[in-house]
Amino acid sequence: MTFIMRLLITLLMPVVFLLSCKNNTSDMNTIYDFTALSNKGKEVSFADYKGKVLLIVNTASKCGFTPQYDGLEALYQKYKDQGLVIIGFPCDQFGHQEPGTNEEIEEFCRLNHGVTFPLMSKIEVNGEGAHPIYQWLKSQAGFAGFDPAHPLTKILDEMFTKADPDYASKPDIKWNFTKFLINRKGEVVGRFEPTTDPSALERPIEEQL
Repeated sequence: MTFIMRLLITLLMPVVFLLSCKNNTSDMNTIYDFTALSNKGKEVSFADYKGKVLLIVNTASKCGFTPQYDGLEALYQKYKDQGLVIIGFPCDQFGHQEPGTNEEIEEFCRLNHGVTFPLMSKIEVNGEGAHPIYQWLKSQAGFAGFDPAHPLTKILDEMFTKADPDYASKPDIKWNFTKFLINRKGEVVGRFEPTTDPSALERPIEEQL
């Protein structure tokens, strides 16, 4: 190897290193870097969903919003052949409204709401124990505000304001059935609060399909 070649390699190495770091940072901006456990306890890589449109929802079986399972399943049936995947993450952090085991949750969803979209193992979405996927989701899309037309909005706003007057400025998940829409590149393109009915998501979903 000549002196000039060695010199070129020495000069180019920092550039190659910087480009590599940039790519890694870029990769962390997608859902594809994460894994989670299915409700059967099997590790699922979200890289398997590359090219799909995802709707990720924290769910509960004993909540006033639980009937949204029906609307979510309707969305899934309507758009799954076009590339939509809905993924439910059961969570018991809100009013102890998801007390069951993974098996009990699956049975409840199947028998009462005909759910066929994927369900994951029960997780936490807020606090120190929040699943990495939810840490990332919240970093990508903050609280979007409750639907002013929903009859429960006033009650929810009063409840959260009493607990924390600054609650609306914080990105944490407020309640069950918060929905995150992920485009085909693995990027968060929308956050919809529990007061947004699944039927209202048809247009946002169609825009990504």
